[in-house]
Amino acid sequence: MKLTTIPRPTTPMIRDDFDRFFDQFARVGLFGLPAVTGETMWTPSLDFSETEKEFVTRVEVPGMAKEDLDINVDGRLLTISGHREFQKEEKTEEYYCQEREQGKFLRTLQLPAAVDSTKVGATYDNGVLTVRLPKMEPTVKSRIAIR
Repeated sequence: MKLTTIPRPTTPMIRDDFDRFFDQFARVGLFGLPAVTGETMWTPSLDFSETEKEFVTRVEVPGMAKEDLDINVDGRLLTISGHREFQKEEKTEEYYCQEREQGKFLRTLQLPAAVDSTKVGATYDNGVLTVRLPKMEPTVKSRIAIR
C-alpha cells in the first residue's frame, strides 16, 4: 500500500475568505445571473409526533405574536405559515453579526392519516406553537344483508 500525502496550502483559508466566497453568490447569483431580491424566507424547527388519539406538531417560533401565525388543514395536508420582523433598537447601531432569522416561513406536512379538522386546536406558549390534530374516528364496518 502506498501512502500519499497531499501538500497543505501555504496560507490557510480563514473564515472571512470562506464567507466572502459564499457572499459572492448572494450579490451576483449563481452562474453570474442576478440574485433574486425580495423578502427572505426562513425555516423554523418542527417536531411531529403521534399518540393513540392525535397527531401533535410543535414549531419553534420565538419572537412572534400569535396573530402573525396561520394554520390550515386541507384534507391530510397541514400548513403552518407566518411572518416575523425584528425592529432595530438604535438607528446608530452597526451590526457585526445578525443571526436571528426574519421574514416569512411556510411549513407543510403530509399527515399520515385523516384528521378531524373541526377539532384541531392550537396553543402558543414561550415561543412554541403546538398544534393538536385529533385522528378521525374509525368507521365501523357493518355487514349488509342481501335481499
